[in-house]
Amino acid sequence: MKKSRSNSLRVPVTHGLKDLYAMDMHSAYQAASMGKFNITAFSRLAAALSVVMAALTQHNTQIPNAIAVLEVAVETLQHVRTKGDETGIWEITGDELPAVLSGIEMAEHCIGTLDVALLEQTANMLLKQLYGDQQET
Repeated sequence: MKKSRSNSLRVPVTHGLKDLYAMDMHSAYQAASMGKFNITAFSRLAAALSVVMAALTQHNTQIPNAIAVLEVAVETLQHVRTKGDETGIWEITGDELPAVLSGIEMAEHCIGTLDVALLEQTANMLLKQLYGDQQET
C-alpha cells in the first residue's frame, strides 16, 4: 500500500519572485558599494538573506555550504546593524562586502529550490520572532 502524500500544492519560486529578492539584495549591495547605504537598504538585504537562510534550514537543503555561506553573511550584517545602531552610520565596509556578496550569490543560487509557501511561512515566522504579538496579520 502506498503512503499518501499531503495534498498541499508546491508552488515553485518564479523568476518574478527571484527577481524581487535579487533586486532587494543587489540594490542594497550597490548602495553599500557606493557609500549610500542606509537603514532601509540594510533592512531589505537582511530580511531577504534571513528568509532564504531560514527556509533552506527548514527545507534541509542539500546544497553544499549554502547555510555556512549565508550564516557568514548574516553574521556580517548583524555586525553592521550593531555599528549602525550605536553610531547612526549605516555602512558595509570594504572588508565586509565580499562576505555579503557571497551570501547574496548563494541566496540567488538556492532560492529556486524553495517554494512560495515555505518562503511566506518563513518570513512570517521571522517577523513573529522579531515583533512577537505586536505584529498585525
